[in-house]
Amino acid sequence: MALDIKPTRSELLKLKKQIKLAKAGHSLLKKKRDGLILEFFELLKKAKTVRADLAQAYKQAEEKLNLARVAHSELVLQSLSMAIPQTPPLVMETHNIMGVKIPRIKSETIQKNIFQRGKSIIGASPLVEKAIHEYEKVVEQVIKVAEAETAMKRLLVEIEKTKRRVNALEFNRIPAMEEIRKFIQFRLEEMERENVFRLKRIKNK
Repeated sequence: MALDIKPTRSELLKLKKQIKLAKAGHSLLKKKRDGLILEFFELLKKAKTVRADLAQAYKQAEEKLNLARVAHSELVLQSLSMAIPQTPPLVMETHNIMGVKIPRIKSETIQKNIFQRGKSIIGASPLVEKAIHEYEKVVEQVIKVAEAETAMKRLLVEIEKTKRRVNALEFNRIPAMEEIRKFIQFRLEEMERENVFRLKRIKNK
């Protein structure tokens, strides 16, 4: 900020108000940044948990599928998989965390009974039924992982943006305004001393 402001009392008062507002804004942004960081670490814990659950669900699903492969050929299993209706549509909703829109992914119930999966599946062996059931669990966990990781990414973007604003105020704008305040204060005091000295000289004459 250039030192081109007139050294007047009105400018000093105006600048003091601006500094006060900037410091208040800086304090609020720091609180927001710290709150977002706490939220991020909570989401990180959740993401680790749902990722571990996804890995476990996938492992169990693979085991059930391998058992089904013992009883059925790959062609039969592919035909059965294509007969299952498409995955129900997902609904994207949002909720607000400190001004950040965080996604919530909703869907119809992924896990279905044998009659909801289509006529072609009816009559399939229990091994196939168990494999399908386990893969439906995998899909549910994928949705949870997607929700948690998308939320983390959005929070990270907002944390970085808030940190930049905090740093800009803390290391640039507020120090620059403080320098101008000191300059105006110094010039006013200097002008006051000059006036006092001038009045003394006039008085002495």
